[in-house]
Amino acid sequence: MDTRFLLDLAILLFMAKMFGVQARKFGAPEVVGEIIAGLAVGPAALGLVHESDFLSQMAEIGVIMLMFEAGLGTNLKKLRRTGARATLIACAGVFVPMIFGALLFIVFYGASGSNGILKGLFIGTIMAATSVSITVAALKELGKLNGVVGTTITSSAIIDDVIGMIVLTFLLSMTGGQQENIGLVIGKAALFFILALGTGILIFKIFAWLDNRHTHTRRIPIVSLCYCFLLAYLAETYFGIADITGAYVAGVVLCNLSDAEYIERRVDISSYMVFAPLFFTGIGLKTSFAAMDIKLLFFSVCFVLTALFGKIIGCGLCAKMSRFNRHDAYKIGLGMMTRGEVALITAQKGLAAGLLTSEFFTPVILLILTSSIITPILLKREYNKHPTD
Repeated sequence: MDTRFLLDLAILLFMAKMFGVQARKFGAPEVVGEIIAGLAVGPAALGLVHESDFLSQMAEIGVIMLMFEAGLGTNLKKLRRTGARATLIACAGVFVPMIFGALLFIVFYGASGSNGILKGLFIGTIMAATSVSITVAALKELGKLNGVVGTTITSSAIIDDVIGMIVLTFLLSMTGGQQENIGLVIGKAALFFILALGTGILIFKIFAWLDNRHTHTRRIPIVSLCYCFLLAYLAETYFGIADITGAYVAGVVLCNLSDAEYIERRVDISSYMVFAPLFFTGIGLKTSFAAMDIKLLFFSVCFVLTALFGKIIGCGLCAKMSRFNRHDAYKIGLGMMTRGEVALITAQKGLAAGLLTSEFFTPVILLILTSSIITPILLKREYNKHPTD
């Protein structure tokens, strides 16, 4: 048996903790240090650890557990109160960056040639992909995850994911790279939420009965985690919804259990020690600058800046129009800036459909890395300057 994975785990977990501690000493969230740790030991720097299927799968468990915890900590009253505003913010968070991205591509590479406009729209679709996992970790560290702003960010990101998936499918269908039509995709997404929330009532009653009989026992968080993984699997495999969305919905279903906080604490132990650090260091491991040239470097810088400001402008302005005050609207814009695995998956689908070439992965990786590092820092700074719920 090849035991290299054990050495990789030892290096990643040790470096994640060391860099995380240093990040906190400098006033930055610990996740920033973990991302930099992955960058330091990965192909972009020392080259001690490289991506593998095993590490990718462990990282995926990390992000699923993180989103499950976010769901468990959800306040349903606040979620209902922010639902309409979150939908508007999510729409702006998709279409504003998408338009900005398409214009940026056309400026650099033109709209002529085969699928020129489609390629531009696809670049915009990559920009539209929000990954709220890092924001969730930062808000949790700040103790602000369950506030109105935190709940709005999480809800908006989930809705953003669904809208982005529909737009992605629509673009791929225009190239022949996707067999499903747009109506089927919307129908499958709607069916998932109807079934998940409909069966969630029965699931909640079963868990409540189990919780009353076995309060504060380890079987409760174990069975809860099984439900989380099952719903994540069903969401991705049968409904085309991201697995992290399924995990979040599983947490929301169970969030009103009397032992919800106990479940969250138990899940957090494994997440904090192993799985979450592997997710955050994995972002750094994906970074490589081997294909970089001057034009691609300039495009990458513009791509990152356009993507970041697109979310702040789209989500922030829409939040302000939805009666959030100026500071809270800015926090929402910042919280929606992060990109992660959804952007990578989108880029990979574009590559398979012939809408992207491999060199465009470099700006996508840079966007993920930059947004993952600066978002927690800016959020912490903004919360320190303007405290709010």
